[in-house]
Amino acid sequence: MTFDTVQNAPGPAPGSPPGPTPGNVPVFSVGELSQAVKRTIEGTFERVRVRGEISGFKRHSSGHLYLSLKDDQAVLAAVCWRGQAGRLSIQPEDGMEVICVGKLTTYPGQSKYQLVIEQMELAGEGALLKLLEERKRKLAAEGLFAAERKRAIPYLPRVIGVVTSPTGAVIRDILHRLADRFPRHVLVWPVAVQGEASAAQVAAAIRGFNALPADGPVPRPNVLIVARGGGSLEDLWGFNEEIVVRAVVESAIPVISAVGHETDTTLIDFAADRRAPTPTAAAEMAVPVRADLETSIRTADLRLFQAMARGLADRRKYLDAMARALGDPQTLLGTATQRLDVAAERLGNGLAAGLRQRRSDVAARAARLVHPRQLLATKGQALAADARALDQAMAGLLDRQAARRDRVAGRLHPRLFEGELRAAGQKLTGAADGLERAAALKLRDAATPLRMWAERLENVSFERVLQRGYVIVRDAAGHVVGTAAATTDGQAVRLHFADGKAEAVIGGAGESRKSTRPAAAKPSSPPPLKQGTLL
Repeated sequence: MTFDTVQNAPGPAPGSPPGPTPGNVPVFSVGELSQAVKRTIEGTFERVRVRGEISGFKRHSSGHLYLSLKDDQAVLAAVCWRGQAGRLSIQPEDGMEVICVGKLTTYPGQSKYQLVIEQMELAGEGALLKLLEERKRKLAAEGLFAAERKRAIPYLPRVIGVVTSPTGAVIRDILHRLADRFPRHVLVWPVAVQGEASAAQVAAAIRGFNALPADGPVPRPNVLIVARGGGSLEDLWGFNEEIVVRAVVESAIPVISAVGHETDTTLIDFAADRRAPTPTAAAEMAVPVRADLETSIRTADLRLFQAMARGLADRRKYLDAMARALGDPQTLLGTATQRLDVAAERLGNGLAAGLRQRRSDVAARAARLVHPRQLLATKGQALAADARALDQAMAGLLDRQAARRDRVAGRLHPRLFEGELRAAGQKLTGAADGLERAAALKLRDAATPLRMWAERLENVSFERVLQRGYVIVRDAAGHVVGTAAATTDGQAVRLHFADGKAEAVIGGAGESRKSTRPAAAKPSSPPPLKQGTLL
């Protein structure tokens, strides 16, 4: 580990403890000695530059950064406070070789000295290239540079978004090249293309273009160009930051990378959909040459016209050849017309002959038909004969049925059914007696719990409570008065006793009138039911 001091060689700091005197060594407390050492170190190494490799890097939840700087000889603890950590030009990682600028101090709580970092930069281009290669391998392993995720650039975009510095020569080259080839609507998102804020601004610009609505007041670009002129590896480092690479990968709009010269390569080149060697080449990739496009259109139009002319000529020749092969239409149609005339004449004659034949057939059939009156008379006579035959058949059938009934009645006698009727009556009487006994038993079993529930209901009734000397007090409206506080002097009330009602006045001598209504009689048990006979 090496460092450069801004001040001269260290010497005794003001306020440091005096050196020991022979025979009289002063005694310090631990705190006094720690403060004296702190003042000595801070006064001697007020601002230093230290080079070393980062190890044990930790970002605390408070935002402070804790790490160690080491080389092959020693290890130095270091801390970067939250306010300064956000302004560092690089993001610390384990294994990075850096140069830190800050002041040396002590931490009395652990009896150690540490470096308070104010600035941090990579130690040389070799460290940058090492970090770049490691970051490239990490992002490639995630598939961010895969060829299958790259999209085609629109052939003729309506709006082109450019992310670059608004004051450099890059934007002028892009606009000039677009004007020469095919003028398009260009939106410029100004960003810093170098320095600590470059990466965050470029990523925000890419995401900002993607956030524009398709039908909003500001048109959304169809393609993005991220451009910057040439420079050293440190100058182009903002385009190697992970935040920029991920913004390009997440972009829904195709991105053309045009950072540096043709020999310059950054990580955004691997993530973009197309890489242009220069910003001018990016403009050429974004749009075609208008003159070439117009020439191509005119050429295609001419070829289309010539093809259509040749096609019409070929079809005209074909039609002429077919017409010669078909012959004269009058000749072809003459014979057919004559046949049509003959057929029409024969058709007229045939129709007349056919009508005459049909009339003759109708007349012959009419002569053979019988008059309806004669037909009805014949059918009526046949129907009358059938009716007489049916009446005779029915009369004979009824006579035979009556004779059969008389024969059967002569053989029947009432004594034949007396035994069966007597047995059926006895069976019916027995069934009726059993049903009567079952009904009486069922009623007796049901009457017992009914009487028990009636007695319980009678015991809990309010009339039984009144019989024990209690009174129900109601006001003039008939509402129950439950407490003395609910009454007033001179209030008319009605008293409900067990044997009747009486009226009274609260706090005064009112007349009482006893109700003549007798007390409710105890309900008598219902008489037992008796089941009558069914016979």
